Amino acid sequence: METKNLQPRLKLKYRAEIITNLQKEFQYKSSMQVPKLEKICLNQGLGIAVADKKIIDTALIEMSTISGQKAVSTKSKKDISNFKLRKNVPIGAKVTLRGDKMYEFLDRLIAVALPRIRDFRGVNNKSFDGKGNYTLGVTEQIIFPEISIDKVNKILGMDITFVTSAKSDAEAFSLLREFGVPFKKN
Repeated sequence: METKNLQPRLKLKYRAEIITNLQKEFQYKSSMQVPKLEKICLNQGLGIAVADKKIIDTALIEMSTISGQKAVSTKSKKDISNFKLRKNVPIGAKVTLRGDKMYEFLDRLIAVALPRIRDFRGVNNKSFDGKGNYTLGVTEQIIFPEISIDKVNKILGMDITFVTSAKSDAEAFSLLREFGVPFKKN
């Protein structure tokens, strides 16, 4: 079986269904006006890593495993004595996903990871930034099936930001809803 021509399921769904549905909903004249998902950013702030340097290494490995792409560490920008923080010390991990990897991650997040959250009733629909981007906070990295619970020594959360080309929050909400993001029913 040849895998070069294999497209992610959500990418095909976007081209086949979502563009026409959003074009009808917002009366766009052209399919080029329809908002699209540009990138997904995963971010972990690890302030506790100031005391223990191994936390950054394990977080980078876990983020790389979850996303399927190499994670990079984020460094502090200035000295803050109250937090025992020095400039250029690693205090976080981040990954930016685009293209096919972005669609594959979104598919795994919606179909597998989010349903594994205890007492899950949907994600908050008020986490839009006013410019068409959506941020979702995850409290435990163990909801992803790629992470082995036995090897985890510290439960860490992360922020997942969906960056869209939408001009408003309503357009971004409709786009993510069409992709299958399970928003809470109000």
